Amino acid sequence: MRKEVCVIAAVSFLGFSGLSYAAMPGCGPNMRLAQAKAADEPAEKQKAVDAGNKICPISQEAIDEKLKSVYEYEGKIYNFCCAMCIDDFKKDPQRYIKIVEEEKQKEETVKK
Repeated sequence: MRKEVCVIAAVSFLGFSGLSYAAMPGCGPNMRLAQAKAADEPAEKQKAVDAGNKICPISQEAIDEKLKSVYEYEGKIYNFCCAMCIDDFKKDPQRYIKIVEEEKQKEETVKK
């Protein structure tokens, strides 16, 4: 009787492990589905564009290229002075995107 219980427990464990593996994003059939979706998207939609900001929209500090953190949002890559600023950006992205756009406009005005 004890041996049967152990066999049932082992089979149940393996069965549940397989279910959780199949449900994980990027594993099993889900991996093929994700790859198929990526292949169907146009190339320009797959690649994010650098927003080009040189000032952190959160701290207003110049961004050190060696220490910067980046975050992709709606097809654009925004630059930040540190990872903590990304958390603030996520809370109100439109507010900070506006700051990045204003910075870009100032740069263009100075270049002219």
